[in-house]
Amino acid sequence: MTPDQYCEQKVAQSGSSFYYSFLFLPTPRRRAIVALYAFCREVDDIVDGDPMQHATADAPHGELAHVRLAWWRQELARLYAGQPTHPVTQALAPHVPEYGLPQEDLEAILEGMDMDLRQSRYLDFAGLRQYCHRVAGVVGLLSARIFGCTQPATLEYAARLGLALQLINIIRDVGEDARNGRIYLPMEDLQRFEVPAADLMQARYSDKYRALMKFQAERARTTYREALAMLPAEDRRAQRAGLIMGAIYATLLDEIEATGFEVLHQRIALTPVRKLWIASKTSFQAR
Repeated sequence: MTPDQYCEQKVAQSGSSFYYSFLFLPTPRRRAIVALYAFCREVDDIVDGDPMQHATADAPHGELAHVRLAWWRQELARLYAGQPTHPVTQALAPHVPEYGLPQEDLEAILEGMDMDLRQSRYLDFAGLRQYCHRVAGVVGLLSARIFGCTQPATLEYAARLGLALQLINIIRDVGEDARNGRIYLPMEDLQRFEVPAADLMQARYSDKYRALMKFQAERARTTYREALAMLPAEDRRAQRAGLIMGAIYATLLDEIEATGFEVLHQRIALTPVRKLWIASKTSFQAR
């Protein structure tokens, strides 16, 4: 198996919505974004692979996960020194100079994973936003460079889009995350809407819970609209893969809200056929 084949398999197995946006890219850019996403999957699996290694509110765990993250920091150093050893970084290597992918951006993703290991709650949106920037906003920046970026404002759009997608991810996974001991919804929001953390962990629905989630959904939609407004017309066609991601996630958010935000006991997802239809429609509109 070649490094590129390894990355293709990693991305395909994830079942992610991102896969559908990659289908419309030219081959060289597609290989680059697949390698980048495979890197994200590799390091994300360090945190999500074993719930027993998640941090708790009062004590840090996951010594093995910290060791593995430290290995990836060393591997990034090897990548930028021209000596990658992992299939993912070997696949990524030719694209680093081609698309100008900064080492500090890839390192920031690891810092986001480290945050996941060290804390399981966020007091306010400012703290959550920093986390989202590291695990998603930075991915948006790297992706924008791969897709094709000629305007500085396109990077601002990409970072804001990454934030919006992560906020929707948090809404989708709120029940599953809570069962694993993690609550990404800011504690200040739970207090404001009088929703105990135990309600999320035990899948208890209420009017207060739905009001809380409607607030989260509006925050995500506002962020998404802000991102779209930032995208310069000159880069719209090149950035259509990101626009596809956004359209799929926006549709998913609508679907979740239509159920009354019943995500505490189940995972709501769009069918592959629907994702492909949204991807095709969005790609055509972005021409």
